[in-house]
Amino acid sequence: MEIRSAKYLISSPRVELCPPGDKPEYAFIGRSNVGKSSLINMLTGQTKLAKTSGSPGKTQMINHFIVNNEWYLVDLPGYGYAKVSQKQRASFGKMIENYLTQRRNLVTVFVLIDSRHKPQQIDLDFLAQLGEWQVPFNIAFTKADKSTQREAAKNVRSFIDAMREEWEFIPRSFLTSAVKGLGRKEMLAYIDELNTMYFDQSKEE
Repeated sequence: MEIRSAKYLISSPRVELCPPGDKPEYAFIGRSNVGKSSLINMLTGQTKLAKTSGSPGKTQMINHFIVNNEWYLVDLPGYGYAKVSQKQRASFGKMIENYLTQRRNLVTVFVLIDSRHKPQQIDLDFLAQLGEWQVPFNIAFTKADKSTQREAAKNVRSFIDAMREEWEFIPRSFLTSAVKGLGRKEMLAYIDELNTMYFDQSKEE
């Protein structure tokens, strides 16, 4: 897939205020500081589309971007550590749950996992929650350039093995690096594939 255009549309505090669900949509979520904005910028080929920040918890709304005027890319608030109050955290949690369970044109959620670390329970718990909600997801392992290839591959393997204890089917995953552009071609080809299926299905309906 060639990215011809990518632009910011709107930030919504509630799912009801999101743009009309008339295009296939792909959401990105992960623990705070997992490299989400950097990955979104790398995928779209723009350096400042999603705002990157050294401080966790920067994203606080449902941020919609439109790509090639054909599909939506959505930047969701992170889960886990963020410098926000417990009340705000609960509010973010509810907003994310409502979005993930009510957005009918959501094709898949890319859950970002830091490839520098061993499996973290918070990530496995979030995937289990997606399973309960019956929300389709894929995994993007980030920051592959920050450790050796061997170490990143070992951590990815450990995470998949940890998933196998609970999951019968392991969805497709991608190893990425925003710095080196690793995984960009594969992720965009996959989105292209899903878009084709989405539009074919729409025609049948």
